[in-house]
Amino acid sequence: MTSIGRGRLAAASLACATAVATSASLFLATTAAADPAPPAPPAPPAPPAVPAGDSAPPSAGPHNVTYRARIDGVSRGTLITYRLTDTQLNSATPSLLPGESFEASAVLNNAANAGMQVSIQWPYSASLHCEILVDDEIVAQADQFVAPRLTPQRQDPGYGVLSCGSVTDFDPSQQYSAELPGTPATPAAPATPVAH
Repeated sequence: MTSIGRGRLAAASLACATAVATSASLFLATTAAADPAPPAPPAPPAPPAVPAGDSAPPSAGPHNVTYRARIDGVSRGTLITYRLTDTQLNSATPSLLPGESFEASAVLNNAANAGMQVSIQWPYSASLHCEILVDDEIVAQADQFVAPRLTPQRQDPGYGVLSCGSVTDFDPSQQYSAELPGTPATPAAPATPVAH
């Protein structure tokens, strides 16, 4: 048999195989249509839709909130502001070396109020990272690289500031100090008489 004859034989075999496969699939499709499957049971009602990027709605009651911040780079003037209670803010000025982390805890009745800001002073640059955990689940996290600048960014008060969570009433230029309820007040230093 010549190569042309073998080619025609191969083409004929391929055509036959295709015809058999097509007729078999048509036979199975018509058989499946004759015996439809029983109807599926109704689906349970869907839970209320949660917007993309949000977790499930928080339950009522006090929530343990953990704030974490990290600054990767050499910077000075680190200011971390976070919500301590539902009505109070607190600030910290830690000296963080690259790779070190800041962590603070709070108890909030409304977990949606959890928020923090991390900021560094000009002219330094660093990668800022923050995350908020509510009842040991991450609910918010953010990362930002603060690039070096030759001049202070006075027209951009948000330069060098990373916000995480709910920060609508935070002022990045102010440092907050909150006295915890039940904390005894620090007594004032006694006045020393001055000789005239």
